[in-house]
Amino acid sequence: MKNVALLSIYLLLLFLSGCQEKENNTLKTAQQEKPFVWEAANMYFLLTDRFYNGDTANDTNFDRTKETAVLRGFEGGDLKGIKQKIEEGYFTELGINAIWFTPVLEQVHGAVDEGTGVTYGYHGYWTKDWTQLDPNFGTMDDLKNVVDAAHSKGIKIVMDVVLNHTGPVTDIDPFWGKDWAREDPNCAFSNYENTTKCSLVENLPDILSESTEEVGLPETLATKWKSEGRYDGEMMELDTFFKENQLTKTPRNHIIKWLTDYVRELGIDAFRVDTAKHVDEASWVALRKYADQALASYRSENTIQDTTPFFMFGEVYNYSVDGGRAFDFGDGTKVDYFSNGFDNLINFQFKYDAQGDYESLFSKYSNVLQTSHAGKSVTNYATSHDDGAPFDKERTKAIETGTKLLLTPGISQIYYGDEVARDLTIKGTQGDATLRSAMNWSEASLEKNASVLNHWQKLGQFRANHPSVGAGSHTKLNDNPYTFSRSYLKDDYADQVIISLDAPAGKKVIVLDSAFAKAETLKDTYSNQTIPVVEGKVTIDSPHTVVLLEKVY
Repeated sequence: MKNVALLSIYLLLLFLSGCQEKENNTLKTAQQEKPFVWEAANMYFLLTDRFYNGDTANDTNFDRTKETAVLRGFEGGDLKGIKQKIEEGYFTELGINAIWFTPVLEQVHGAVDEGTGVTYGYHGYWTKDWTQLDPNFGTMDDLKNVVDAAHSKGIKIVMDVVLNHTGPVTDIDPFWGKDWAREDPNCAFSNYENTTKCSLVENLPDILSESTEEVGLPETLATKWKSEGRYDGEMMELDTFFKENQLTKTPRNHIIKWLTDYVRELGIDAFRVDTAKHVDEASWVALRKYADQALASYRSENTIQDTTPFFMFGEVYNYSVDGGRAFDFGDGTKVDYFSNGFDNLINFQFKYDAQGDYESLFSKYSNVLQTSHAGKSVTNYATSHDDGAPFDKERTKAIETGTKLLLTPGISQIYYGDEVARDLTIKGTQGDATLRSAMNWSEASLEKNASVLNHWQKLGQFRANHPSVGAGSHTKLNDNPYTFSRSYLKDDYADQVIISLDAPAGKKVIVLDSAFAKAETLKDTYSNQTIPVVEGKVTIDSPHTVVLLEKVY
């Protein structure tokens, strides 16, 4: 009997040990299975041509050899350069989980003089052919390699798309024809009609996206495809697409087919939509519908298990969170783009709100995103490619910029070089060209920029590891030092962090909230210390004024 009792005790201990091991594994699994949350993404935005030159052999094409104004020609950046930096871990170290790069489709071959000097389509927004990539940027294989490399690192790829206009007419790039586009009037921007049915600027033909008339292929595109030996194949694909989806052959539906092909063939995760308010909202509903279908088709054919929905966000110029969900065109017409295909809009208000204190900024955005914008989000930026008045144009507040941008609820959009204080005041430039210099790789290792990069990396990684930072509810905990929590709960996933800013260098005491007070230890990822919790507080001794607390699993 004694042996039986001992055996029973032994088996019980084994059982309890197994339960504990199972519980520990469950905790580890929960940590490993952190979901990707678009609303909390840390997104890097770069100009493809200005980021990194991975292949000097493709720097000149189509005899684009005219002398241009400063920073208005092709500089050599390409898809191979993006892939190289993905594989080197540059984005991972910065906590980036989504990359948005400017369009890489074939641009007009000629140059224009916009009044700011001779300019080529280096920026990618002057499409000549939606079905081909521009050789200055790379090939379809190069694009596929970027997508695959990013996905292998847990990074989503955002394709920048243009449906509003073709590229400008040049001496070698003809007009697409009046059944496809309008050359005038130019937009007046005072009402819905003169914002959507107009040419955005002089010599930027506006696609007739609202047209219900069927059209044939533009003569200029048909001639191009025939010379490239692609005409029959492309026309067959178009006919199949229209037939399978029971669509009429309108200008809009042609372009929707061409754009969603990249999702269908490569597994592109999201679209950033250019000039969204200049196109009727029905077009965006249609684009989103077929992009959703395209991603589902790609995943099915390639047995991809990712269930993250396709994501679409737009540039509705001057949209602000202050205006609620709908954009006001000034004539009483208001359009809620969030109800017309979009998950998110770029928020042009952030740089103004960021002038204030932390709590006003964070609580405002948390309240908006948890109430009127629940289930949706906004993309905040401090710098962009066409905003001539960024938050910190002189680069005197690079640390503050990172702190406010990366810790504000919503998607954070890092503009290439923000993290290393890339110069935004380039001598000899006109207009937005000064914002578009080559990425300052040679300066990134300098001491003055290394401390900035280190700060952005620490905050970026913390943000990427904790969806609560961008998508959670914000609660202020203390004024001195300023301390707050963020908590996120969806389905069976929960995440919570505590952050303290402007804390004293050296020893500091952080008072925790009730959830964290029950923990035995916490980790401050900014100073890389694990600290015991004593009576609902942690005492941290570090030279840093930032504290990033997470639970230890």
